[in-house]
Amino acid sequence: MNFKKAGAIIIPTLIAAGILAYMLWRVWDDLIVALQTAVLSYLIAAVFICVAAWFLRGLRYQYILKKLEVSINLWKSTACIYISQTANLVIPARLGDLVRLVILKHEADATYSKGLSSLVVERFFDIIVVALLGAAAMPFVLNVPGWFSTVIAVSLIFCLLFMILIGLFGNIKSENKYLKVLFNLISEIKQASLNISAIFILGISSVVIWLFDCVICMVIAMMFNVDIPFIVIVLAIVIGNLVKAVPVTPGGVGTYELAVALTLEISGTTAAVATLIAVIDHLLKNLVTLAGGVISMYLFGDWAVDLMKRAFSKGIDKGEMI
Repeated sequence: MNFKKAGAIIIPTLIAAGILAYMLWRVWDDLIVALQTAVLSYLIAAVFICVAAWFLRGLRYQYILKKLEVSINLWKSTACIYISQTANLVIPARLGDLVRLVILKHEADATYSKGLSSLVVERFFDIIVVALLGAAAMPFVLNVPGWFSTVIAVSLIFCLLFMILIGLFGNIKSENKYLKVLFNLISEIKQASLNISAIFILGISSVVIWLFDCVICMVIAMMFNVDIPFIVIVLAIVIGNLVKAVPVTPGGVGTYELAVALTLEISGTTAAVATLIAVIDHLLKNLVTLAGGVISMYLFGDWAVDLMKRAFSKGIDKGEMI
């Protein structure tokens, strides 16, 4: 492994480890007390909810692919997401998402353009729904830091500009080789997302998916016998995921936990319990992702295992997935 590749792994990992270590160190004594009172049955419930949320994501992704005239069953659409998200736990800058292009080409004979379009549409609805949930929650939460509004506003402005871009350039054609590829991609994104039925179905399904994500955090909070208003948990998940969207660390580890814990403390939750909830919430979701990714690789076969090996060895260095 060369220095460039090693640095791409080691530096973000050290940042993540440093953030987590600081969070745990500052409340270490209280953590032990909080863990002793935890009710583990809630943790099991959270795992089942997390798995259900993944299949909801698979159902939404299957719909996006259908709009692009790509046919794939629910098991494979869910497995496709599992594998790419598993890759994101290791590969910086969320480049692991690009393995989906290869999976869809192999399993459904989809063009790389349609694979990339489906990914962009999924990410767009994730960001806009998360930001809208945050905007709806903020008026009901006291003592919200000013930077929360900035993060949410920037996300919404980005989504608005993106929609305008797709609307303006979605029907343009060009004979230029490079512009033709770009305009075709924009046209496919518009085809899959900018119509009444798609906006309604993808919007509603995305809201349900993210509320499931919030419920997981709420159940983990119940594990420690703390009563946190659901609206605060919604805001915590929103801020955590918007911060995580900036690829500072692999899978947003460290930055997500810090953002969620700080938000939970607004409601009066002690620093130790807020830290535990944030860490366990993200750890559980990542472990379910990892387990689902491993199972999914065997569902697709040996070629998927080879794909992941190539993704880890090449993607970190140059972002090459194929």
